[in-house]
Amino acid sequence: MTNTKKSTPAKEAKAITKENPFTDFAKSVWVHSLFTDFDVSLFVSGKHFRLYEKMGAHLCTVNKINGTYFAVWAPNAQQVAVIANFNGWNRESHPLNKRWDASGIWEGFIPHVGKGEVYKYYIKGFDGSDIEKGDPYALRWEHPPQKASIVWDTDYTWKDKSWLTKRPKLNALDQPMSVYELHLGSWQRDPSDPERVLSYGEIAKSLVPYILEMGFTHVELMPIMEYPYYPSWGYQITGYFAASSRHGAPQDLMHLIEELHKNNIAVILDWVPSHFPGDANGLFNFDGTHLFEHADMRKGFHPDWKSYIFNYDRNEVRSFLISNAMFWIDKYHADGLRVDAVASMLYFDFSRTAEEAGTNEYGGSENLGAIQFLKDLNEAIYGQYKGVQTIAEESSTFDGVTRPVYAGGLGFGMKWMMGWMNDTLKYFKNDPINRKFHHHQLTFSMTYAFTENFMLPFSHDEVVHGKSSMIYKMPGDEWQKFANLRTLYAYMFTHPGTKLLFMGNEFAQTNEWNFTESLSWDLLQHAPHAGMQQFVKALNLLYRKEPALYKYNFSYEGFEWINADDADNSVFIYARKSDKAKDTLVIVLNLTPVYRENFRIGIPMKGKWKEIFNTDAEAFYGSGKLNTETLPAENISFNNQKQSIAINIPPLGVVIFKKGV
Repeated sequence: MTNTKKSTPAKEAKAITKENPFTDFAKSVWVHSLFTDFDVSLFVSGKHFRLYEKMGAHLCTVNKINGTYFAVWAPNAQQVAVIANFNGWNRESHPLNKRWDASGIWEGFIPHVGKGEVYKYYIKGFDGSDIEKGDPYALRWEHPPQKASIVWDTDYTWKDKSWLTKRPKLNALDQPMSVYELHLGSWQRDPSDPERVLSYGEIAKSLVPYILEMGFTHVELMPIMEYPYYPSWGYQITGYFAASSRHGAPQDLMHLIEELHKNNIAVILDWVPSHFPGDANGLFNFDGTHLFEHADMRKGFHPDWKSYIFNYDRNEVRSFLISNAMFWIDKYHADGLRVDAVASMLYFDFSRTAEEAGTNEYGGSENLGAIQFLKDLNEAIYGQYKGVQTIAEESSTFDGVTRPVYAGGLGFGMKWMMGWMNDTLKYFKNDPINRKFHHHQLTFSMTYAFTENFMLPFSHDEVVHGKSSMIYKMPGDEWQKFANLRTLYAYMFTHPGTKLLFMGNEFAQTNEWNFTESLSWDLLQHAPHAGMQQFVKALNLLYRKEPALYKYNFSYEGFEWINADDADNSVFIYARKSDKAKDTLVIVLNLTPVYRENFRIGIPMKGKWKEIFNTDAEAFYGSGKLNTETLPAENISFNNQKQSIAINIPPLGVVIFKKGV
């Protein structure tokens, strides 16, 4: 892939001498910089959030000669050179120049190095060690297991202006958000060659119409940044600025995102600023010192994941990470970032004993550098881009994750509601005969549902490592398992908060997720699975159609218990509301296999009420126990309401009523 364009040294020297008499030709690296003094000042103060415009490899023209400018941060290195195909990986031929200031940046322009050139940095470390590293800012890397960087660009003619104009409204916190989480390498594979993962373009052709058909509003892509170890699923990154070459070129990923945008589907990217692997080509021990990670392994090493934790106290590291977040929003038009493992960032004693953990300067367990980094991150993103959301995967009791920074919070838009997920799955795993003893596992979430802006997740983490698939978490025979799962999803979609389902959950994948193979799409030839898929499709349609289910996603105005205490029947009744009374919905859950006829429920207002959704519909593989008649509210006080109606509740089912339809 080396640029084969010829230029004799004599001609080159003549041209260079005329235009730039200060260049040292012998080094074959010209003195050139994209950095201004202001850039350097921002970088070393932790406030440069567009480093991708300066660092890395940039195709450019200097003195009318095409080539590539290289810049890398290695303050403790004795020497840095570009080694590549074009120089036979010679460590001596193309040394970079260390800037005169204290920035620690090495840089230089190499003529005639073009797009597609494969390269690394040779670094003579602080301790004299010989190190070869990929470029932390490279826009593309080789296909694993090869690990070199590739000179590339992010040039692309975007055609999603209409979406970006609408995004601030459609991606707002008072709009429906139903997220489909997927792993690009195992959503679908080539039917003729199951070992081959699909390209970004191939995925676009099948994913976009599928998301449209199913009614999801968002897709969330598990990490698509370059990573060497496939079983890490992308959570052990080496190429933070590079789209994974497993599926194609950077522009191919841009095409996939553009096609989703053209169909009004938002794109969330999983982003991992919490840790990175000890891969020899990655960030670890970058210049012979602990440059990106803490030198104190009580703070710098994660024992569970055998990975290294960023040193958020270092200004240049914060500039690197925030620039990376901005890069994916800027260059790839991402509509949101789901920030992985936030709890592990906030506390030095995360997954450690007190004796094993470091402390902050005041002797506490909070990682003060990480806290400040997250605040800076969210202020930068929300200050620069309209309609973009950040979502914290955060499992601790840290206060104010979604509170604005100016009010003392971390500034995220949303936080995963891990407590709700755990309590709900524990409840549903119970045999229905025992659920009355665990009734308040479901009601408990409403005691804290509005303390943060919560997203309700059933993610990939719940269907791996022996946890079983969602359908096999459910008790009972086959019919009961599917009825339970439909009821679980209906409860999720009528509970306050935004929603996330992992791929395969929508049609009740029977196996645990296996990242090495496609989802079991052949299950859809069977009625229970086809019914489940139709059910989730209908549930998404209902969610998007009814403002009561999303208008007050994160506020108590949108929810009212009608009966939270009927443990003996395992029945739950609640109302969801918007800012208009006519939108009010009444939701009834029956968590036993008993069909309940003429069951009286309180209703919050007068009028005629009609069932608008029933999880037991035959189209969903249910038994067809529906309420087909319109029911006038009776002046019979019940459940602390002045009016009530008598309904039939299907076994292991959910019914939803609305007034005046």
